[in-house]
Amino acid sequence: MPGEMRSRGAAVGGRAAGDGPAAGAEVRSVPVKLGDRSYDVLVGPGAVSGLHGLLPASARRAVVVTQESVPVEVETGLPTTVVRIPESEAQKSLATVESCCREFARVGLTRSDVVVSVGGGLVTDLAGLAAALWHRGTAVVHVATTLLAQVDAAIGGKAGANLPEGKNLVGAFWQPSGVVCDTDTLRTLPEAEWRSGRGEMAKYAFIGVEGLAGLPLTEQVVRCVARKAEVVSADEREAGARMVLNYGHTLAHALEAAGIAGGDRPMRHGEAVAVGLVFAARLAFRLGRIDDERVAEHEAVVSSYGLSSRLPGGEAPAGLLEYMYRDKKARGRLTFVLDGPSGVEAVTGVEDPDVLAVLEEMASKLGQEVA
Repeated sequence: MPGEMRSRGAAVGGRAAGDGPAAGAEVRSVPVKLGDRSYDVLVGPGAVSGLHGLLPASARRAVVVTQESVPVEVETGLPTTVVRIPESEAQKSLATVESCCREFARVGLTRSDVVVSVGGGLVTDLAGLAAALWHRGTAVVHVATTLLAQVDAAIGGKAGANLPEGKNLVGAFWQPSGVVCDTDTLRTLPEAEWRSGRGEMAKYAFIGVEGLAGLPLTEQVVRCVARKAEVVSADEREAGARMVLNYGHTLAHALEAAGIAGGDRPMRHGEAVAVGLVFAARLAFRLGRIDDERVAEHEAVVSSYGLSSRLPGGEAPAGLLEYMYRDKKARGRLTFVLDGPSGVEAVTGVEDPDVLAVLEEMASKLGQEVA
């Protein structure tokens, strides 16, 4: 199993089967090793009780950034102000970051204090970016309350906001002081959020975390967190190896951006990643990097998580290609993370006709299924 993990505290009871934490599961501590900026990710039922130990000793005040719909309250042990941000992905914007920072100013938050995010990936991204900008860097601790945030978004220090032109185009690398993944908080998660989280979990099946099916939920989260911690520790600022974490994301971000720009209901992130994984496999097949059996394996993994691999209607392939050129990896030429003989890796200089051909093939398949 990638990464080092430690048990922490006494066993805490939970649900015994299915998508709940296993009974008697311990809180596990997974380190993200970044020298003097290293931190722990606490995973398991009741993990939020370890929040105090992750707060910086210098903090005299806390601001909790959350949303009205998040049914989780935290106790920081400090004078605390709660800031609730909008629910919509369309509000994942610099205007929302500014509103957070203005609240920081109103309550007198200093650089020595702490921001605590409580919520899913939208909350951890925006709170992380606001903390990175406030006084040019204020500590942040993430309490991840969705599956997607626990296995991916809250870990690794990437924070960002959307623009109308694309997903997460404005952002910063700002590592948290710690992360809490309390699997008890997933009890009230809507099914749509479960699907979104499973989309990210499907990605991990192709970048070194196999055999998740059938494991207790806490163990599934721990293994994903350990793999992400391993990758981030080796390549914090995405100079090379960290790009594998973007597997399936180039098309996913284009689909999300198209939704933000005014299409039908925007896809949730993990749902878009699931489609992006199959697209990436089909593109790799077209480029001669993998065989058709490996493509079928991608489709089977996505299906096993109850996710669709169909390209949704409503956006022409040429429009999606335009969004792909705004992707952060596209430095003048299209770059995709693709499977191949050496495993998943970044591939530069992918030609437009190949991308369009795969998109049109997937769109044609959708049309045949609808007919």
